Amino acid sequence: MNETIPFNETEQVRKIDELLRDTRYWKSTLELVRDEILFIDRLLNSYAFEPDTPDLFERLQNYKGRLKIVRNKRTDVIRQISEHENNLGGMMECKNETCDLVFYDKHNILKAEVVAYAEGFQNLKGEIFNYAGGILKKRKP
Repeated sequence: MNETIPFNETEQVRKIDELLRDTRYWKSTLELVRDEILFIDRLLNSYAFEPDTPDLFERLQNYKGRLKIVRNKRTDVIRQISEHENNLGGMMECKNETCDLVFYDKHNILKAEVVAYAEGFQNLKGEIFNYAGGILKKRKP
């Protein structure tokens, strides 16, 4: 006998809340990234570096270019999150698990993109801080 589990709207609402909680967390994380990008940009454009460092200009330009790419990608990811968040309301129109699965798949794909973006940014930030830490001007006592 092939029994199917009845579709449960209460469970669906709980799942939608969980997905919305994820999107709010992602947005919060990306707001912090925005602030960190601003700080790093200001650092890279400051005069805090030792001027006699070999290849300083080239390295700073490289980091500035990569930071610009990260800033633009952040805007794109935020847009995707907002679209996804708006579309989650459509789950309430679903009347079976198959329909919900489409939303879960899209959610998981976006989650992977957010995680990859955040990891990429953290790697760049670490690289910049490691480089900058060694060549910042030393203050005389």
